[in-house]
Amino acid sequence: MSGSGRRTVLAVNGGSSSLKFAAFAAGGGELRELARGSLERVGDLRAAMPRVREELTRRSIEPDAVGHRIVHGGPKHLAPTLLDDGVIASLREAIPFAPLHLPGELALIDAFREQHPALPQVACFDTAFHGRLPELAKRLPLPASLGEEGVRRYGFHGLSYEAIVETLGPLVAGRMVIAHLGNGASMVALSDGEPRETTMGFTPAAGLVMGTRTGDLDPGVAVYLARTKGMDAAALEELFNRRSGLLAVSGTTADMQTLLAARASDPHAENAVALFCYSARKWAGALAAALGGLDSLVFTGGIGQHAAPVREEICRGLEHLGIDLDSGRNARSEPVVSGVGSRCVVRVVPTNEERVVARHTARLTR
Repeated sequence: MSGSGRRTVLAVNGGSSSLKFAAFAAGGGELRELARGSLERVGDLRAAMPRVREELTRRSIEPDAVGHRIVHGGPKHLAPTLLDDGVIASLREAIPFAPLHLPGELALIDAFREQHPALPQVACFDTAFHGRLPELAKRLPLPASLGEEGVRRYGFHGLSYEAIVETLGPLVAGRMVIAHLGNGASMVALSDGEPRETTMGFTPAAGLVMGTRTGDLDPGVAVYLARTKGMDAAALEELFNRRSGLLAVSGTTADMQTLLAARASDPHAENAVALFCYSARKWAGALAAALGGLDSLVFTGGIGQHAAPVREEICRGLEHLGIDLDSGRNARSEPVVSGVGSRCVVRVVPTNEERVVARHTARLTR
């Protein structure tokens, strides 16, 4: 630990096939980024830990605490929390809620505990932000007994949304939709910064069409495939999460930049881009209806931040909400007022999930 009460906090963000990490100097209520890295095509998060250690050692960084982005906290965890044996045991019980993510994230936690048993660790949950959703937005139209077991709408990308709210500060006032668009994509409706509705539900596969995920799907499709193709839960999970979305429609790739480059000559690429934008536009309108109108639309995530044609196409058809095409195409981080009779600001705001994780970790390990 460094002098004057300053500490070094490592934020770890493990995905299904990648691992991002960032180190911050924390002290006096401030965070200063020291280093950042990303490991792609990681098959085993636990096995990636030595590579993270190598990078930190190369930069002479020794963490005093570690914070983890955890996709799902299950029904018991709705706020960042210090990790101990009891919390880890409850997260193991929650694996059925997120079988594609929690095992790898828990393996990474175990690896840090084994190699650095005295190092405090904190879990920051992607579902926590949406814990303040109205009960009506959380409820699924299923028997109450299932709801009591935790079968309800949770919402995801919460750490990203928290980062955007933190960045915008007073500008978050009013009726806002934030679109986190990447390989995984979702939207949230906020009223004065408080969540009111979101697109993802019980799992991160719901809502918008995504890179390899279906988005919303008639449950009858799963029943049909089980009956006629003999597909079990594992096969359906693989299909809906890894072989659908943009990848399935294009037949070639889930990468939006590649699809945009190919759309003029490849009708399948064109269809994939069009379906993605149509899905996002439809959901933006639905969330605006849930809010009773729209004062601002914020784009973030890899696609939301870097693909201006996608932003423009999503905004096309939302003119009745006071959005024009130029504001979608040329959106900047400062306000861009669009529309004639009404005002709707369109912004692009980079997200920073690792900073949010580091902030919670510094607070809980102070």
